[in-house]
Amino acid sequence: MTDPISDFLTRLRNASKAGLTECVAPHSNLRESLAGILKNEGFVREVSTGTDERGHKTIIVAMKYVDNTPVITGLKRASTPGRRLYFGYSDLPRVLNGLGIAIVSTSKGLMKDQDARRNKLGGELVCTVW
Repeated sequence: MTDPISDFLTRLRNASKAGLTECVAPHSNLRESLAGILKNEGFVREVSTGTDERGHKTIIVAMKYVDNTPVITGLKRASTPGRRLYFGYSDLPRVLNGLGIAIVSTSKGLMKDQDARRNKLGGELVCTVW
């Protein structure tokens, strides 16, 4: 697999479109912090870790629905291994005029675009969620 973040986002997107209650993916610290941001912003219900049948660590994301409609309506990978996108804090894009969030990888870790602007930190635009 060449892009594990894109794989994780695709798993989340497919789980929400299929109406699944939870999404299971291999664990990494980056995926865990990405899922933590989604939980803090109210896009997913719960994030936990577990192990699969072979003993590998996994991340379990409980999907969130409102009236059987997924809360995550759009999820797009911005920066890819073939094309990295870097922005200064003043140039970070707004997602749906502030209704969505952009997740940025900064020197202080992953954070949403609003926090990056507040802390005057730029970085790599990982994905946008709305």
